[in-house]
Amino acid sequence: MPVPQPEHFLLEMRGDVAIVTLNRPEKKNPLTFESYAELRDFFRDLDRQTEIKAVVLTGAGGNFCSGGDVFEIIQPLLDRDMKGLLEFTRMTGDLAKFINACPVPVISAIDGICAGAGAMIALFSDIRFGTPDAKTAFLFTRVGLAGCDMGACAMLPRVIGQGRAADLLYTGRSMSPEEGLSWGFFNRVVEAESLLDEAVAYAAKLTAGPNFGHMMTKTMLNQEWDMTLSQAIEAEAQAQAICMQTHDFHRAFHAFAHKEKPVFEGN
Repeated sequence: MPVPQPEHFLLEMRGDVAIVTLNRPEKKNPLTFESYAELRDFFRDLDRQTEIKAVVLTGAGGNFCSGGDVFEIIQPLLDRDMKGLLEFTRMTGDLAKFINACPVPVISAIDGICAGAGAMIALFSDIRFGTPDAKTAFLFTRVGLAGCDMGACAMLPRVIGQGRAADLLYTGRSMSPEEGLSWGFFNRVVEAESLLDEAVAYAAKLTAGPNFGHMMTKTMLNQEWDMTLSQAIEAEAQAQAICMQTHDFHRAFHAFAHKEKPVFEGN
């Protein structure tokens, strides 16, 4: 299935890696109703995209994403009734769910402002690269809302711990890159000039691996939160037995037997 070109963000293919760039640099890349919906649909449809084996999310102009646009989202929401508000909040939640559930690794490359919905997009990515200038804030309470937006109260404690998550969600303060790295929010902090290249190189290294196995790994990472230990061990036994039927598993054995590096094809 050909990769469709979006209207509300940039999409570039580098080999098997799709680079998604939020591209409103003059306003620090805020989201609109349209870009929210298009990003949701992009991640929802990734299970039908055989060309894309990893996604790198980034922002243009030295910032990641400043969240929902104040005048294009926040102001119109003031005039919506409860049904209309719930329609919007469910759409934003769907974006987080589809990033989490899509079958390929998602890497966020974060520089500058990463706030509100932008912080949630980063949070629901599998891997996060930051820079020394990254400023990550879950600032929903700063606009009179609760910290429980787009799954924040479920996912943030899993990534950085309950107490740290409570601090960020109550206060809306920025998490420094040093905190983010030591707490496990950032996998790496690199210089801004090498951020995108390093994130893409990391993604490319993953796409050269067993892509069916990566899909299964992501599935189990997500599903096992709701399992007992015994259920998780059994689920992993079944998942691994499925992976043992793939050609990549056979390729790995034959390469090992011949003292060669395996070349995986994702099937």
